[in-house]
Amino acid sequence: MSESDKALFTHHEHALDKAQQVCPECGAELAIKRGKSGAFLGCVNYPNCQYTRAVVEHERVEDKILSGSECPLCSHELAVKQGRYGMFIGCSNFPACYHIEHEVQETLDNVACPSCKSGSLQEKTSRFGKKFYSCDAYPKCKFVVNHEPMGGQCEKCQFPLLLKRNMAAGLKYQCADKKCSHMQKA
Repeated sequence: MSESDKALFTHHEHALDKAQQVCPECGAELAIKRGKSGAFLGCVNYPNCQYTRAVVEHERVEDKILSGSECPLCSHELAVKQGRYGMFIGCSNFPACYHIEHEVQETLDNVACPSCKSGSLQEKTSRFGKKFYSCDAYPKCKFVVNHEPMGGQCEKCQFPLLLKRNMAAGLKYQCADKKCSHMQKA
């Protein structure tokens, strides 16, 4: 066995232990199967038995009550919880109360939306943790850029928004109009 195979075997050793288990629904053996989302344990009596389970069961974090905090809707305490997109702060009186604390979105100073001209651009974070900048008039205006915007005008097409870009040659400003994308010196 090569060194890379040994590391792979020891990393997934726990999966082989679970492979010799029995199905809780029909009593047949469970086997490791592969699907579009990766490996899972499934009953060998498929399609008669539809039982499946994840190979690696993820650890569930218990809700932690935040003492001294109060839900603005129902006056119960707030708690740190784990959801499908990670950790968040919500009401401990769930499901009777659905209150969730949201991060305050930072509005950029003096950067008006070039698309609708009535809104302003604000920094947001995607569910993958990446920063982007969008109009605060969403869903009416769907203007979005990935780089930090700043006031100014493009030298080539006079588009009213520039983007800060840290390039290998130093700081440059790029036109925010996708048709132009002209680079100019800082």
